[in-house]
Amino acid sequence: MHRLVGLLLTVTVGLVLADSAIVTLALPEMLQELDASVAQVAWVLISYNLVLGALAVPAALRRIRAHPRALAAIGIAVFAGASAWCAAAPTIEVLIAARCVQALGGAFALVGALELLVARMGERRGVAAWVTAGVVGTAAGPVAGGLLTEAISWQAIFIAQVPFAALAVPAALLVREPVPGDGPVEEPDVAHRPVVGHNVTLGLLSAALTAALFLLVLLLVEGWRHSPAMAALTVSVIPVAALVAQPLARWLQPPPDVEVAVGCLLVAGGLVGLALPPSADLIWTVAPQALVGLGLGLSVDQLTYRAMEGRRPRARHAAWTISSRHLGVVVGLAILTPVFTADLLDAEEPATEAIASLVIDAPLQPDDKIALARALGAELTGQRGQVPELSGAFASLDVAPEDRAAVDDLERELDDQLDRAVSLAFRDSYLVGAGLALAAMVTVGVGSVVRTVRDRPRTPPPSGLPDLPGAEVAR
Repeated sequence: MHRLVGLLLTVTVGLVLADSAIVTLALPEMLQELDASVAQVAWVLISYNLVLGALAVPAALRRIRAHPRALAAIGIAVFAGASAWCAAAPTIEVLIAARCVQALGGAFALVGALELLVARMGERRGVAAWVTAGVVGTAAGPVAGGLLTEAISWQAIFIAQVPFAALAVPAALLVREPVPGDGPVEEPDVAHRPVVGHNVTLGLLSAALTAALFLLVLLLVEGWRHSPAMAALTVSVIPVAALVAQPLARWLQPPPDVEVAVGCLLVAGGLVGLALPPSADLIWTVAPQALVGLGLGLSVDQLTYRAMEGRRPRARHAAWTISSRHLGVVVGLAILTPVFTADLLDAEEPATEAIASLVIDAPLQPDDKIALARALGAELTGQRGQVPELSGAFASLDVAPEDRAAVDDLERELDDQLDRAVSLAFRDSYLVGAGLALAAMVTVGVGSVVRTVRDRPRTPPPSGLPDLPGAEVAR
């Protein structure tokens, strides 16, 4: 029973943090079923991260005056109820409102669950379980969302969370052991200040990881026209690599700043690799994703640990890390979305010219070329603003049996041309993400220098000379 309680609380932490990205692969299906615009659908993602990032610290302040188990139980119950509301949402506006309530419950659930996990497992293991659940949940969210969307529907993403969260409510109430601060407590006499450097690095890195966790799945589904299940399997490389990173770090035992800096560098390298694939073949995404996953595993949990290590109140410093991560995601979306949207629009004209050239050069009868050109023109006009699907134009083309092979070759060439155009349109966004990861690495170096100067031993007074009055104060 004791282990089950800890497991349910840990899974709940993973679910709350997975929700920051779990809907990514379901966005195209939501777009169609809820008759929404692209901007509205994007708010399904943005609203959750924005509310969770904004409310984490106020939730931690509330924890000071409340029982942790009551705070966790109420937060988890609100999260579960809002998840069911998300699944039943009839319109995009209702879904966005439900996501805001879901994030509100999630903020209280995360803060309360941290205290309960520490009570169940002790300081070191409890914090480790909370941090690891967050890293795994963040990385695995798109995979779980894609598989559920493909197997059932986008509503299944939210319905699947309800039983776990519902079981976690009584589990939170069962934690009876003495908890430091279990019950209404007083604000500590001396509260540690937030660790600005580590939280800034965490925010920048989260903004960079948005490029991998959001843009990659968008490219796979909307750009390269893979199914959500195939996209989910493809991006599963990231969470697997993130899990490998921890044993690797324990074996190599690098200094903490070096571990974080290497993690940031690996994320930047992976994003550059995603920006420069020689083709739309999925195999070219594996190595870059492995780099991103390793970087994620090395950096995010180390930064979270160090931002919380030895600082009180524990919940408040944990809340600062949550805010940094999720507001970083919002900043990443705000920077990257207009970049790749503008690049997609810019790619339309050269792609159309290339398609026209391929049709003119195709070994078909002139009448067939004219009919195909008109059908392709209608498809491109009707799907303006989206990555076009050209199979409808070929399906309506009536050609002689001996020309069918040439038509099939032309369709493959046009699909390849579209793949290249879309891949090129995402390039700038990936490179911007790599720049954010490098900026995070720079903050690690700056923070290390500042700490070195701050902690440098003071020079003692020369031997034989008396210490002057007030010299200690001056030093």
